[in-house]
Amino acid sequence: MSGAGNLLEDLRVPAEGERFETLFARPGARIERIVSSATPEPVDYDQPHDEWVCLLQGEAVLWIDGERVRLRAGDYRLIPAHSPHRVESTSTEPVCVWLAVHVGETERDGS
Repeated sequence: MSGAGNLLEDLRVPAEGERFETLFARPGARIERIVSSATPEPVDYDQPHDEWVCLLQGEAVLWIDGERVRLRAGDYRLIPAHSPHRVESTSTEPVCVWLAVHVGETERDGS
């Protein structure tokens, strides 16, 4: 974790799934950069804390608690605690880059 950087440099796209990089963490809050591959893992998340996501680059489709949500670069969304969600699809040109802010996380959440 560094105090400075560029969110769109050194992307290192994973072969599959997503790559998570913590940029900042304090008790109760964590900011991470996420770089998506062309093949998102079919993982359903159900977190005990709120997550705010912003798609910085690319296009994606999320499934959030029964609703399909299309996002373009610049779009953001709050995913409330205990809302089941997953990434359904992501663009490759350009690659999807996200900024995620986790609020209300505890040690038990894996922060």
